[in-house]
Amino acid sequence: MSDQAFYSGLQSKLETLRSDGLFKPERVIASRQGSEVVSQDGRTLINMCANNYLGLSGDEQTSQAAAAALEKYGYGLSSVRFICGTQTVHKELEQKLSEFLGTEDTILYAAAFDANGGVFEPLFDENDAIISDALNHASIIDGVRLCKAARYRYANNDMLDLEKQLVAATEAGKRHKIIVTDGVFSMDGTIAQLDRIVELAEKYGALTMIDESHASGFMGKTGRGTHEHCGVIGKIDIITGTLGKALGGAMGGFTSGRKEVIETLRQKSRPYLFSNTLAPMIAGASLAVLERISKSTELRDRLMDNTAYFRKEIERIGFTIKPGTHPVVPVMLFDAPVAQKFAARMFELGVLLSGFFYPVVPMGQARVRVQLSAAHTREQLDKVLAAFEQAGRELGILKSAR
Repeated sequence: MSDQAFYSGLQSKLETLRSDGLFKPERVIASRQGSEVVSQDGRTLINMCANNYLGLSGDEQTSQAAAAALEKYGYGLSSVRFICGTQTVHKELEQKLSEFLGTEDTILYAAAFDANGGVFEPLFDENDAIISDALNHASIIDGVRLCKAARYRYANNDMLDLEKQLVAATEAGKRHKIIVTDGVFSMDGTIAQLDRIVELAEKYGALTMIDESHASGFMGKTGRGTHEHCGVIGKIDIITGTLGKALGGAMGGFTSGRKEVIETLRQKSRPYLFSNTLAPMIAGASLAVLERISKSTELRDRLMDNTAYFRKEIERIGFTIKPGTHPVVPVMLFDAPVAQKFAARMFELGVLLSGFFYPVVPMGQARVRVQLSAAHTREQLDKVLAAFEQAGRELGILKSAR
């Protein structure tokens, strides 16, 4: 350890993060994921900050499916897919995902971050153009950086700016153009205008790609995703997503699309070629989840009922929220220290949620982000709303009588 300046420099940066209020402590829970969790100190908290949209992360049926796959296929494969790391459960899951999403083929990754990180470089080069929404997930941004294609960025969900960038890429003589967007933007709960994006793609001869991490399993009438919600199933070229949110909540990602695209990724996508295979118990549980939600929209419908109720009531109390219909509900507090104090007070009142502030969200747009689940009961939501009102009045956020 000869370079002590390296370590002291890191320590100084960590101290700056703490002093600036940007340090992110980890919340330790001592129970399975669910609408309620037990914190490390033994208290039971209503959980309002998980991506457990369908309530399946701690669900007993999900656990049983994982246990059955563990018993049949073992703990892991100690290998990558093309050597000896592909089991029948992986092929079955890929086929089921393709059927669910309305695509030709699907490839599995260890994480959704890997799916986005490994999709661009094998498919596009310096002759091509990637046109990306300004608020796309960090994994998309990093994946684009690994690719030599020209980069164009358009303002969030702004179709006029998107067309401007398409014109620029066309005039630059780019061979292939692809429009890339989150299906749902996780900080705001905003849904991408996929119907208009598809129209522009057709007008300018571009491909389309969506990240469905916050949509697969519950967006659209049957939960197929944002492309179903916007009426463009079959018109999106590439879909990436995760198994770590609504679809079971463990880990794992996927890329889905035309057979030519997926086969190319199997041959050239580095995160796929050089990462261990997704654990078979995760694949087995995810397969069971897909089979379950393909048969019934009960969980999806319950989630949307909870979302509509909470959105209506939180506004009635007097809080400002980002408009929309998605189960991500940003409750706007605008000031970073206020957001931190509010989240801390809610924790004291028995509600687990997180504050978000710059640089995660724009300056002056601090908030606490509520995430609804099908597992939440009306009684739990009413308790959360009461805690919001109490904390809001204590911190001077709510001043007028209801």
